[in-house]
Amino acid sequence: MNLNNSDPVTVEFAGIEMDGIFINRSGEHAIVKLSSGYNICVPESLCSPKEKTASAEKPAVIPLNQDASLPLLSIISTGGTIASTVDYRTGAVSSKFTAEDILRSIPELAGIARYHTLQPFQVLSENMNPAMWQELTRNIHDEILKGAQGIIVTHGTDTMLYSAAAVSFMLSTPVPIIFVGAQRSADRPSSDNAMNAICSAKAAVSDLGEVVICMHANESDTKCALHRATRVRKNHTSRRDAFQSIGREPVGSIEYPEGTVVLAKDAVLRGTKELRLSDNLVSNCGLLQYYPGMNPAVIDAFKGYKGLVIAGTGLGHVGTDCIESITRLTASGTTVIMTSQCQAGSVCDRVYETGRDLLDAGVIEGGSMLPEVALVKLMWVLGNATRKEDIRRLMQTNLKGELEYDLWRCA
Repeated sequence: MNLNNSDPVTVEFAGIEMDGIFINRSGEHAIVKLSSGYNICVPESLCSPKEKTASAEKPAVIPLNQDASLPLLSIISTGGTIASTVDYRTGAVSSKFTAEDILRSIPELAGIARYHTLQPFQVLSENMNPAMWQELTRNIHDEILKGAQGIIVTHGTDTMLYSAAAVSFMLSTPVPIIFVGAQRSADRPSSDNAMNAICSAKAAVSDLGEVVICMHANESDTKCALHRATRVRKNHTSRRDAFQSIGREPVGSIEYPEGTVVLAKDAVLRGTKELRLSDNLVSNCGLLQYYPGMNPAVIDAFKGYKGLVIAGTGLGHVGTDCIESITRLTASGTTVIMTSQCQAGSVCDRVYETGRDLLDAGVIEGGSMLPEVALVKLMWVLGNATRKEDIRRLMQTNLKGELEYDLWRCA
């Protein structure tokens, strides 16, 4: 059989006949985009070519006008799936990214705001890094200076919490900064990209004044949640409500499709902070999850790092045989922060003997900070402080809602 990309085909599988479009081959199998929107991989022998129908005349593209009376938002794309479409040459979902592309893909956005767009990079979220966090933050800062009344950052979901936390520490903002993604791409019937985009635009013109992540609040298409950037985690690989606030309730929600934004009492409000950029980061930091029986040599491998966050057990512990390695690490100049693998609660290394030994070894208690947020914060603190006492004080100060209170005041 000689099938080519974009050829219409009929697939007979398990007694069912399905229509679709041939995308490409994987060994002896064919990748087919079904008319339902889902991809399947089947033996190519099960595919039969269909006769191509005459292509409809391509409609003329009419420029779109944006309503000058609406507030101005900036949409900054880093590789998210909002306004993405399927390329049948490759089967890939690609992002279209002019303001007109977005408004044609999600026309409801035109009634909420007018838009300026930019795309500093287009990467899978696992390829984001601290240098990109800095560039992204500078772009956001510049867009606010130019008059943006809210910022929407489209981002892959896997590492979105790291980027959102990094922006939160590097930028004091008077306007909402909304990170948004999609768990299911635009070519799937269950895609969440349009609803998340519309809710993020509603949040971006609201009274909010902090960095949040906007995603489905549940599996239904009825509400999106706004999670504080320093208290959120992706807890599911594929559910549309994968993101959950940790240790607190979301700072807001948006009813869909009504667009009503409800903010929590402790949400930071628009205009209460001055715009300020502080984008120094020290990226030479690591994150280590302790496990029973861990070889202390694993800790030794971080020698030369400027900082290390350990996700310890329970109240913040590691095995006794690891303490000597930690002592050597702190003595050599590495800042070591202890956090916990637990979902809730705070580190306290003063209860058990192992914990007190860790404090003697120079470990700084990280309170209730999520380990991944503590890593990003440590990069920022080491980029803005050099004296040991200043580093300890900043790590134990609640800067952007990552802690319930200033730990150093209770020491």
